[in-house]
Amino acid sequence: MKTFTLLILFGLLAACTSLGATPGPEHVVVKRSVAASMLRRHRRAGATPAADLTPLQLESLREVCEVNVACDEMADTNGIVAAYTAYYGPIPF
Repeated sequence: MKTFTLLILFGLLAACTSLGATPGPEHVVVKRSVAASMLRRHRRAGATPAADLTPLQLESLREVCEVNVACDEMADTNGIVAAYTAYYGPIPF
């Protein structure tokens, strides 16, 4: 829903600038607390919680992480989800 609202907002902004309306400033200033909360929401929306993963999916993450020694060591200390995310990005399933 929030993504849809942002798309509508950016669509209106693009329409206004293409019609010859006066453009706004080249950059937007946002309070640090607002930017941090937006990033937190974005990260939470894209992440798969570890509790939602099946044992088969966790095992497949472990197999990928075993190839990289640093990832394997991090998986032993911080958990497989944290290690996979740190070395390979978001979880694909």
